[in-house]
Amino acid sequence: MGGAMLEGWLKSGADPQKILALDPKPPQEVADVLTKHGIRLNPTVASITDAEVLVVAVKPQVMGEVLTGLVTLQKSKPLILSIAAGKTIANFETIFGEEAAVLRCMPNTPAAIGRGITAMVGNANVSHAQLALAKRLLATTGEVVEVEREDMIDLVTAVSGSGPAYVFYLVECLAQAGEKLGLSHDLAMKLARATVAGSGELMRQSGTAAATLRQNVTSPGGTTFAALQVLMADDGMEPLFERAIKAAAERAKELSG
Repeated sequence: MGGAMLEGWLKSGADPQKILALDPKPPQEVADVLTKHGIRLNPTVASITDAEVLVVAVKPQVMGEVLTGLVTLQKSKPLILSIAAGKTIANFETIFGEEAAVLRCMPNTPAAIGRGITAMVGNANVSHAQLALAKRLLATTGEVVEVEREDMIDLVTAVSGSGPAYVFYLVECLAQAGEKLGLSHDLAMKLARATVAGSGELMRQSGTAAATLRQNVTSPGGTTFAALQVLMADDGMEPLFERAIKAAAERAKELSG
């Protein structure tokens, strides 16, 4: 996710010379981006004396170990912008001090192409200037929304943070169903990808409610109607998604422990 946000910032014109990355083993695709743009990788923490924003984009399971080595950065009083699922503002205040300015965010991977959406909530130490800076940074990767309470971030995580994976899986399922009916693998996947991508773009550009767009495609007694009778049954997609989203939200809360 950190790599996706970095790509979004670079595409929007961020100065690579003002960015540095701390990652002992960056994924190859991220390493390639860093090399391409000449972004400093793994300078000594002691050499960083003017940090304005510290973007925390590591797995929650190793958060404590990673952040312990970055405590000295608090001397610069940076905005700590976290995109780690489940890690609360209190976790960062414990490590960096109660005076630390912490903004907890939940973006999603379409940020890499400027089509993401990020929800955020901060503690009382975040200044108006820091909040405005965060909004500018996050807006380069897509929409930005503020939530009223921190506990809502876990719910956002379950819906939009993890949401792209659900959509990608929908493409897989749609293609597999077409293949089982007799389409070739390549054709089924091409149809599924174009259908989901095109439908999403239609919804974005038109601003029309999803329910209305669905109804516009559905002729009474037609093929779409027949399929929706299955998908909208009592044991169809709605209860399935309710269980899935609930599972994701509960896991996000567990990670904060």
